[in-house]
Amino acid sequence: MADERPALRPLEGPFSSILCVVAHPDDIEYGAAAAVHRWVQEGATAAYFLLTRGEAGIDTMEPERAAVVREEEERESARRVGVETVEFAGWADGSIESGVPLRREIAAAIRRHTPDVVIGQNWADRFGPGMLNQADHRAVGLATLDAVADAGNRWLHRDLLDEGLEPWAGVKVLAAAGSPTPTHYVDVTGEHFEASVHSLEAHAEYNAALPSDFPAPRELLTMILGGGGEAAGVDKALTLEVLFDRR
Repeated sequence: MADERPALRPLEGPFSSILCVVAHPDDIEYGAAAAVHRWVQEGATAAYFLLTRGEAGIDTMEPERAAVVREEEERESARRVGVETVEFAGWADGSIESGVPLRREIAAAIRRHTPDVVIGQNWADRFGPGMLNQADHRAVGLATLDAVADAGNRWLHRDLLDEGLEPWAGVKVLAAAGSPTPTHYVDVTGEHFEASVHSLEAHAEYNAALPSDFPAPRELLTMILGGGGEAAGVDKALTLEVLFDRR
């Protein structure tokens, strides 16, 4: 049976400022970092905002130690694709709850960084057939959609004004990585793919603690970005669900 999904469209810049909002260290590195590298190379500035430090992510390491390790790995990972600004909100890994406090936290980050592009994460219950999505991802992904609107509304989260955070309604593009229903793609063939592999490899201690049959960074990103490339008609691509493009 023929694939009835609409053809993916290219998401082209140039962009001025990118903000990636995710739950955990390494969430960005499962594909999105390749597009970040491309956009930075094209002249954009980029920042990462992570709600947790991923302290519950290494079974063999106490959370207090894992938080330090994973934060250091994420900062190095970001540097490898040209990102120097990495912020951690400090929420408890595995326990993020949807609601107004989460929206406020993300809206504050949007006001701080004044991006024209916000990249969030998949809020669906699955990544694809048989691939369940994690609770923190779902909560953060959905809250990011609402926080973009919140960030531009002076009368929501009014205490942010006391912190000097004026409303920001300048987000032109809102997209989610890892969506099971992508609409667009970013061609990350060549150096951008290689940079993404290098970036994921920075999560050395986390990767070493994964099950022995879990794919290595290059193999995993070849599957993710190679699969995206096949869908887009290029060698390697990040696929995204674009919620709006107001340019």
